[in-house]
Amino acid sequence: MPSAHAPMIRNSVLKAENLCKQVSSPEGPLTIVHGVSFDIAAGESVAIVGASGAGKSTLLALLAGLDVPTSGRVLLAGTDLTRLDEDGRARLRAQRVGFVFQSFHLIPALTALENVMLPLELAGRPDARRSALDTLSRVGLKDRTGHYPRQLSGGEQQRVALARAFVTQPAVLFADEPTGNLDTATGGRIGELLFELNAHSHTTLILVTHDRELASRCGRTIEMEAGRVLAQKAPLAEVR
Repeated sequence: MPSAHAPMIRNSVLKAENLCKQVSSPEGPLTIVHGVSFDIAAGESVAIVGASGAGKSTLLALLAGLDVPTSGRVLLAGTDLTRLDEDGRARLRAQRVGFVFQSFHLIPALTALENVMLPLELAGRPDARRSALDTLSRVGLKDRTGHYPRQLSGGEQQRVALARAFVTQPAVLFADEPTGNLDTATGGRIGELLFELNAHSHTTLILVTHDRELASRCGRTIEMEAGRVLAQKAPLAEVR
């Protein structure tokens, strides 16, 4: 029986081909990501795990077009990110990608509602307010829409960030340590909500986390060590 996380008929939404990333250091060139290749299907959920310094967040930035590889390429929704300039990558992200970060990245001067409306307004969506209200209700913040980030708890701020990420119905959602700044109980609730929203929207989820329990809920785990993919593990039901 195939998992719902990884369809038998693979419609690739994200592909990494021999990705490498080098940076300069006092000791000479330092390779942070080396020879990484994989293919992720539409609707799949994938956790990227590994020790600190393994290259997880750098890989995420390359996959999302926030950074460019030294060599190799990334295909996002069929578009080669390495052939786009910075503005082109930004346009593609606005159309196809959502983000959730460890530190929330909410705009302090905007209310919860305005934070969630922002990506819709930038896209010229006439239904920005209604869609933002609906999504905030879905994450349990119906009564907190007029509050500013400073008036919200850490868990509430991350729920606003989740609502903002999902409100555009992105093809791919990148989540970088989404529970890292939260206590265990709050992190658990955010994890539940993340997967509920993901199932509802049929978005492809790429999750970087140190939380093995959170990672275990994904359809596939990519383990990194020293910038390389050490192993890729699928649920037992998919191993044939």
